[in-house]
Amino acid sequence: MQLDYNSLLLALGVSSSCLAVTLVGSWLARRPETFLLTCSAGLAPIVGGIFCYGAYVDNPRPMLAILTSLLFYIGFSIIWAAGYQFRMRRLSIDRVLLGSLVGIVASVPAMLAGYDGLAFMVENSVIAVLLMLTAREYWLSRCEAPVPLYGMSGLYALTAVSFVLCAGVLIWDGKLVLGHAPDNWAEDISLAICIAGMTGIGALSLSLHQWRQAAHHRLEAITDPLTGLRNRRALFDLHRHRPFGPSTAVIVFDIDRFKAVNDQHGHAAGDIVLKLFAEELSAGLRASDTAARLGGEEFALVLDNALSGQAEQIAERVRCAFAAREITVEGKRFACTVSAGIALGTAKGIAFDSVLSAADKALYAAKRNGRNRVEVAAYLHTVMPDASRTAS
Repeated sequence: MQLDYNSLLLALGVSSSCLAVTLVGSWLARRPETFLLTCSAGLAPIVGGIFCYGAYVDNPRPMLAILTSLLFYIGFSIIWAAGYQFRMRRLSIDRVLLGSLVGIVASVPAMLAGYDGLAFMVENSVIAVLLMLTAREYWLSRCEAPVPLYGMSGLYALTAVSFVLCAGVLIWDGKLVLGHAPDNWAEDISLAICIAGMTGIGALSLSLHQWRQAAHHRLEAITDPLTGLRNRRALFDLHRHRPFGPSTAVIVFDIDRFKAVNDQHGHAAGDIVLKLFAEELSAGLRASDTAARLGGEEFALVLDNALSGQAEQIAERVRCAFAAREITVEGKRFACTVSAGIALGTAKGIAFDSVLSAADKALYAAKRNGRNRVEVAAYLHTVMPDASRTAS
């Protein structure tokens, strides 16, 4: 029986080590997913603790038990911090310190005083709490990727329950002093659940990694890489099949004399101008509105539930704010202006590309009338799609 238990411990240690290596490899493939690296960092002391516990089973010396506890507390605290990092996109060192210190203060004095049975009760309880807190982090993130996150939170919770069983059996027996490693049915069940849970959590972590990669690629496909706004394709995908009523509006902006900016100050300066205008366009944007870069120096803003005159107010705000902005590139200061065209939907509803075309024509009217101004399309029903792009 002892050989079987040590074999299970060895299997758990090996599977944990393999999982740590796999997570590091996944992180190397996609560096932004730093929670994978944090998970592997947490598995390192857990693997060390597993092998220390195996040595304690054969030679029950208090210092081996204390070392095992320290490694487990640190490892499971880091795993908890990794779950928080996945949810919040930042690492919390406070969680690592809190989980480790609480465990050490709660169990190590009892072990040093010779109450190893009490120390094991506390150790199992603290680890169960850390695992439940980890399960909670993934549960709170479940909307991002429901299938793998439901699975991960469930496996962490199941593993926590197995440690609760271990603590419960020790409490039921009431032995504060054991003189050896706990040996009961709950320990065997917990070890089996840990091995299965480790395998499952590893597979789901990789699935979650793939899920985030796919989501990242989908986001890249609809995002303008320079400004971070939606691109033309995304804008059309979002609005192509919906009718535009009188409370919806499209504003098309075009930076005035942008070619001259590139010629006089360089293309790097032109990129800075585009980024700065995107910032102005996004400022104060409502959740229901959509800002996009159509291409080159042309941008669009789609307003939902716009009140009468609101589109004009927003266009004027953006125009004035951008014109007042002083741009500095390599010590040279200059300013840029923008022209805008506005078109509204109709009472019967009209296609997006027709509204966009009307706004485009109003934009070119603003260009012809002197630039740095806002024009509103007067007769939308007479406007036909026009693909020309001649003004600058």
